[in-house]
Amino acid sequence: MGNKKELFTPQQNRIAALAKALGHPARIAILEYLVKVDACICGDIVEVLPLSQSTVSQHLKALKDVGVIKGEIEGVKTCYCIDKEAWSEIEDLFSQFFRKAAHCC
Repeated sequence: MGNKKELFTPQQNRIAALAKALGHPARIAILEYLVKVDACICGDIVEVLPLSQSTVSQHLKALKDVGVIKGEIEGVKTCYCIDKEAWSEIEDLFSQFFRKAAHCC
């Protein structure tokens, strides 16, 4: 049997992947922080969250894997920032999704 994701549209799969990546409060806190500072951050994220470096790194990886944030290596550190194109895509996808849902009920 093939991959179950093939049964759904690319848009449905993308929304699901984004929702999964956004589905943890630590990831929301990371995104809120990156939006607030509106710059690439190298290492400061651990200082603003009540989590260990390794846990923050796991959350950053999940966000980076779906393209919500970008991470660029600068020396020995990785600097993270919001991917503004992806941010716009997320806004569009979820807006369309909720607009469609609003008309059904």
